[in-house]
Amino acid sequence: MLTFLRRRVTSSAIPLVVVVLGVFYLARLTGDPANLYLPLSATAEMRAEFAARHGFDQPLLVQFGDYLAQVVRLDFGESLRTAEPAANAVLRAFPATLQLAGATMILAILGAVVVGSWAAYRPNSLADRVASFTSTTAASMPDFWFAIMGVLVFSVALGWLPTSGTESMAAWVLPVLTLLIRPFGVLVQVVRGAMVTALSAPYIKVARSKGASELRVVFGHALRNAAPPALTVAGDLAVGLVNGAVVVETIFGWPGIGKLMITSILQRDFAVLQAAVLVTAITIFALNIVIDACYALLDSRVRQGVTA
Repeated sequence: MLTFLRRRVTSSAIPLVVVVLGVFYLARLTGDPANLYLPLSATAEMRAEFAARHGFDQPLLVQFGDYLAQVVRLDFGESLRTAEPAANAVLRAFPATLQLAGATMILAILGAVVVGSWAAYRPNSLADRVASFTSTTAASMPDFWFAIMGVLVFSVALGWLPTSGTESMAAWVLPVLTLLIRPFGVLVQVVRGAMVTALSAPYIKVARSKGASELRVVFGHALRNAAPPALTVAGDLAVGLVNGAVVVETIFGWPGIGKLMITSILQRDFAVLQAAVLVTAITIFALNIVIDACYALLDSRVRQGVTA
């Protein structure tokens, strides 16, 4: 297992460098920060002094090398807008994204396990057809459309829910529902398919012949064997939530990493944008490694392959 984890960490290093390199160069395509941070009447000398102060007068390759040297020292530079360390801005925003994504995935997994298992227990029944229709609709619904419709209906028309903020539980409802709907739909389909296969396996008949209760058969035996594929999909969806939070956080004014990225792009705050993308990328790679490890622990065949 340790060898497997070491290989996964090593293989993740190259994509991480590619992401950092891409963001570094693409960020500079948004324009010259001097156009935002200096007055319209700024002279050529003022622009040159601004560029020299922030290192923008150097060739891009030299700037990238200096940036990598700083990252190795865990120095992500300073915000052009606030002059505070970029890491402080990212660490202040990232917990809000993790809380939103974590609450969404917990609810999506719990709901999908219950609904998917219920549908698989009686295949082709009315409950199964309703669950299949609902999950297919949810999985294909664009989150930005659902967010806008949610604001129009529940905030503007009915006035039940706030459109932004994190102070009250009501402010969590629309962001969580918006992020929840697609993972829930996908996971219901995956759990349902895996549970149908598991419930038709010979060991389920053996468990029932020994007098095991239906609750134990479904959740004790079948669900355990149906968990690995569902876990893999749930991991991919969790990674997608971290990325997809950009749209939701912008619409609802959620003070997370996604909103910080959009703000940094608009303000050409390169240091904050690079730090936000780097922290997000590291989190995604760490999630993938954890998911692979959990999959190996659940599936003995994977453990044997890893050991071998």
